[in-house]
Amino acid sequence: MYKAPLTMGIEEEYMIVDPQTRELTSYNVPLLEDAKAILELNMMSELLQCQIEVATTVCQNIKEAREQITWIRRTVAELATNHGVAIAAVGTHPFSKWKDQKISPFERYMYYEGIAGHTALSMVASSMHVHVGFGKSPEAFALMIDVYNQMRYILPHLLALSTSSPFWEGDDTQLKSYRYTQMLHPPMFRLPPIFDSYSDYENYIRLLNKVGGFVTGGLDATMLWWYVRPRQDLGTLEVRIADMCTTIDETISIAALIQTFVAYFIKLREQGKSWHVFPNHLISSNLWRAQRFGIEGKMIDFEKEIEVDTRTLMRDNLSTLEETAQELGTLEELQHINTILEHGTSADRQRAVYRQSLATGASQEDAIIKVVDHLIAETNSGL
Repeated sequence: MYKAPLTMGIEEEYMIVDPQTRELTSYNVPLLEDAKAILELNMMSELLQCQIEVATTVCQNIKEAREQITWIRRTVAELATNHGVAIAAVGTHPFSKWKDQKISPFERYMYYEGIAGHTALSMVASSMHVHVGFGKSPEAFALMIDVYNQMRYILPHLLALSTSSPFWEGDDTQLKSYRYTQMLHPPMFRLPPIFDSYSDYENYIRLLNKVGGFVTGGLDATMLWWYVRPRQDLGTLEVRIADMCTTIDETISIAALIQTFVAYFIKLREQGKSWHVFPNHLISSNLWRAQRFGIEGKMIDFEKEIEVDTRTLMRDNLSTLEETAQELGTLEELQHINTILEHGTSADRQRAVYRQSLATGASQEDAIIKVVDHLIAETNSGL
């Protein structure tokens, strides 16, 4: 039976902040130009000039991924400081206005702006992506699609653990992930369909190519920004649901959770079993609960047809994965999931800073600035 390599790659998206005003600043082009001179720093443009994206190289395990993402954050933070700006790892900026942002001056993004109109500018949102390696053989692709179908079920769990975007344009949205709302505008950002096989997926891609279905005829399959998607070009399964994680510990623990679930699904397949594969309209119910309440609410167990406390569900997941995590070497990293469950996500911490500031007499404007300061400090912690 085919054995996937289960290598890893992590992508993070940072917001570029003016440390004086704490507003977003359109500064990715100068940072990109300087990054070219830094060996192995894989920095890319993002849709908007106030954002940059970074990526690890292919990592053999989660510990190598931690080493790389720590070095990357430290290097980018130093680079930003040298340019008089700062970086913040957050799903949405707490108060900057989307109408003030500018599209990055690159063909791919300018083309997309022409298609998406205002919805392109309003996507001032950052996420964290995790790639898990499968390979590029027919056997690898067949296994990838099987795991892809199952991975859809845990997407709400991953969103709940990563929530970091409670504020939008200065308002507390009452959501833990307002970013998720922003990513619903274009049809390419979606909970993806179930495919019966890899050939079924290929036929879908072939149809879109034939009729010009990629953003009205644009580009290629990488324009399907699904919450989880096959990357044939890289030989990876890419999970894209998470808000941008503010701390490195959060990034690594959620990446470890994704990798361990992939390994667990593969073990089930070897035993002739499968995890839950439910239709999108059911999974969407849990995505809404994750977006609204994060880890503080409840999710639906569709197999048992009951509501379950989200924290209890997460701890059950960790128990289920324990043996696989020991075999994979991710058990230590998964322990931080318990820390998140006990102390809250970035969204919870941001709200606590905001409310504490208001309680001590700060104005609403000063309180939201305190949130940005908190985000910059946490982004740079542990570097």
